[in-house]
Amino acid sequence: MEYLIVCPLALLAGLVDAVAGGGGLISLPAYFFAGLPPHAAIATNKLSSTMGTTIATVRYALFGYMAPMFVAAGVACGLAGSALGANLALVADSFALMVFMLVSLPFVAVLVFRVRDLNKFAERPLPRHRALALTGLIALAVGVYDGFYGPGTGTILMLLLTMVAHQSMREAAGTTKAVNLATNVAALAVFLVNGAVLIPLGLAAGAFNIVGNWIGSSLFDKKGAAVLRPLMLVVIALFAVRLIADLLA
Repeated sequence: MEYLIVCPLALLAGLVDAVAGGGGLISLPAYFFAGLPPHAAIATNKLSSTMGTTIATVRYALFGYMAPMFVAAGVACGLAGSALGANLALVADSFALMVFMLVSLPFVAVLVFRVRDLNKFAERPLPRHRALALTGLIALAVGVYDGFYGPGTGTILMLLLTMVAHQSMREAAGTTKAVNLATNVAALAVFLVNGAVLIPLGLAAGAFNIVGNWIGSSLFDKKGAAVLRPLMLVVIALFAVRLIADLLA
């Protein structure tokens, strides 16, 4: 029954994640629905999502979406931010962060809805050093959030990298995937060392997540913005539902 619940949702999560980020908003609840305790659900989800994200990252690199300097800055700062966020989670009030995110989500949704073409920001490129600095700062800040709480990280990165750092949609997608993969691998290593991962279930779900990421990355390469904005809005709605559920729990 666990496999029947988790695997199909892992495929859907991979598809959404490859295009707009936020696949964890679908896959993580699937593990809870299947009856896994919280630590096992989070750890096993990290295994399956890391497998899928690896495929999407490789495909985006092959598609030519990876700008090496942006990726290097994003990965380095994202890892530092994630480590800081994980430590903050031990002492900070997660309830306050969730309230802040819930209040800010409608503004993010309006922004996504109003901006018809995220690529328009890339038409006004920033000086190279400034774009790199902003990419690093964004990855650092979102990395802190990812280590502290996490859901919706890919979507937030995509929005900020396009709108603030003025990366093209394709460059932002490549940077987002690389940063997500780096933070996922770091977290997965910790979970594996501590024996929290249900490896057979994680590998099975990971295979389905790979298929979803393969389909999603192909879809993004062909359709681009046509599928990005609608899926972003869906992810933001799911994120709001998840936050409300966590606040009421």
